[in-house]
Amino acid sequence: MILGTKRLLSFLLLFSAVLITPLRMEAQLLGAAKTTAEEPAKIPDDSLGRRTPQGTVNGFIKAIGDQNYLRASQYFMLSKRSYRKTAERIRIAKTFQQLLDQGGNFSPSSILSNKELGRIDDNLATGIDLVGNISTDKINIQLYLENQSDDSEPALWLFSAETIEAILSADVSGEKTFLDRVLPKVLKEKKFGNVPIGHWGVVVIMTIVSYLLSRLLIFVFIFLLQKIWKKADSEKGNAIIEAFTLPVQMYLTVILFVATTQRMGISIIVRQRFSIIIITIGILAFLILLWRMTDFVSMFTRSRMNRRGRASAVSAVLFLSRTMKAAIVVIGIIAILGIIGVDVTAGLAALGIGGIALALGAQKTIENFVGSVSLIADQPLRVGDYCRVDDIKGTVESIGMRSTTLRTAARSIVTIPNGQLSASKIENYAHRDRFIFNPIFGFRMETTPDQMRYLLVELRSLLYAHPGVINTPPIVRFTGITADALKVEITAYIEAVNFETSQEVQEDLLLRMMDIIEKSGTSLAYPSQTLYMARDIPFSTEKAEEVAETVKKWKENNELQLPKFDPKRVENLKGSIKYPDDGSFNPDTDMTII
Repeated sequence: MILGTKRLLSFLLLFSAVLITPLRMEAQLLGAAKTTAEEPAKIPDDSLGRRTPQGTVNGFIKAIGDQNYLRASQYFMLSKRSYRKTAERIRIAKTFQQLLDQGGNFSPSSILSNKELGRIDDNLATGIDLVGNISTDKINIQLYLENQSDDSEPALWLFSAETIEAILSADVSGEKTFLDRVLPKVLKEKKFGNVPIGHWGVVVIMTIVSYLLSRLLIFVFIFLLQKIWKKADSEKGNAIIEAFTLPVQMYLTVILFVATTQRMGISIIVRQRFSIIIITIGILAFLILLWRMTDFVSMFTRSRMNRRGRASAVSAVLFLSRTMKAAIVVIGIIAILGIIGVDVTAGLAALGIGGIALALGAQKTIENFVGSVSLIADQPLRVGDYCRVDDIKGTVESIGMRSTTLRTAARSIVTIPNGQLSASKIENYAHRDRFIFNPIFGFRMETTPDQMRYLLVELRSLLYAHPGVINTPPIVRFTGITADALKVEITAYIEAVNFETSQEVQEDLLLRMMDIIEKSGTSLAYPSQTLYMARDIPFSTEKAEEVAETVKKWKENNELQLPKFDPKRVENLKGSIKYPDDGSFNPDTDMTII
């Protein structure tokens, strides 16, 4: 019985263990999954900094600068057999340094990719970056880095096997750089910053020599240019030469320095440190060139605007010039910060947000500026023009970057914001090539048909004959009979250089038309609603009979110029009237109405 009970207990314990074990395992797995989801595994940093192309190149330069060639070899992609041979690894690193000193260079550190994926915008395969080259009289080696890890592992950038094989195959036995041959032993053995003192001295000397040589070349070039280019001594030519002189000299200095130091065998350590300075000088030279060209274009444009009398455009040119200079400064600061390794992404984002906020806050100012640009580009009005803007008439006195001022006939000043002005309806009277002459006459109801025919013919003859009226056919029509008058409408165009002259011609035409009306025997009608106590002018029966006789002769001779004028008569009438008339004051007898 006891034995049976023991067996039963053992069976129950075994069964419980079988049930509980999977539950515990599932709980552990769930807990592990939860921990993994909450705390993702962190990629460990590489002690040699080989996670990015930039880190690999910088680490390699530092290693050879410390003369730790064994550590430098850890940046190479080597076979297992070569890796186990310490002497072989040191030899490869020394050979690599020697080739770099003889004629090699790396891309500046700030240009190298600091991403684990490397550069993806080049034409190379993913995981391969070109970081420099070695070019001498005998060899030409492209320096490639290759990512040795797959997608599931952290990046590991090493100099590719192809690059190492090319370095091993290069024959450097007996090869010495120019500095190794000429520098005293003491200047090669004593070092500063892991670089021989002699190399630092040569860098200083070559900087001075490159600068002086570039100045000499610029002087010779300007001398030859002045002999060849005839306009070199003019104001514009001198301005162009002055604008290009300093930037080109800076570029020449950099080019001469890089070429000479590489050929002389300056240590790659020194040249790599100077690469950022060289690129910075190149950027500064380009920015100075843009700055000076902005000054030149601004000066040339302003002088041209002044010659053309467009004083309103000068302020716009100045504003655009200052805006361009501000943009040059901002772009230059961003470019230089990027070159020296400062991450400007956050700054650009903040600048973009600040720009949006500024644009929203200065919406009206920007609107007025855009309006000023459109006014300058389209030129609907200029300083001195007499114009109408909506319901305001006046002479334009100034066109600024924010507003335009008009002086009205009441001698008051009206200031209109340019944003509003560019959206308004502008009528510019100063640009009229002709002035309309459009009087409407109402003749008395007693006017006979023959008198009306006489008036129509003589009024149109006057317009044909007057030299101040454009040769386009004038319109003189009997347009209707109203409640109190016979209506005649006249439309013609006066040719004059300005409004004042057109008023003079219009005055002469109206006076001559009054003579014709008086001669016809009729007169202008008064509104029937008006009661006037003046003595009425009696109707002239004699003149009416004379006019009727004249019209009768026209009809008998087929010379009635209605409804159209005979072209031969039009030609005879043109210019037959003397204007100004005899007895008028005329200070310039040669003055003509154009």
